Amino acid sequence: MTIKILNSASIDLIGGYWFYEKQANGLGAYFLDTLFSDIDSLKIYAGVHSIHFEKYHRLLSKRFPFAIYYCIEDDTAFVYAVLDCRRNPAWIRKKLK
Repeated sequence: MTIKILNSASIDLIGGYWFYEKQANGLGAYFLDTLFSDIDSLKIYAGVHSIHFEKYHRLLSKRFPFAIYYCIEDDTAFVYAVLDCRRNPAWIRKKLK
């Protein structure tokens, strides 16, 4: 399985990095390491996660309250968004449309 992180998800990761980096020096880097590890797990587990918002699989991060939303086409997992689960569900739905 190939993984492609789309530009929208990269922007989400950068935003999360800066949020956690402001909390404590080095926490932003730990956030990125953790989320990239979760994303890498899609090489093995892509497709086993529940479907949300009609078409996106949702992988919950192991360490942070973030969800990775992805779709599978052919042999590729396309990561569309990496969103904070503490946000309003209506905001998440709008972000994924």
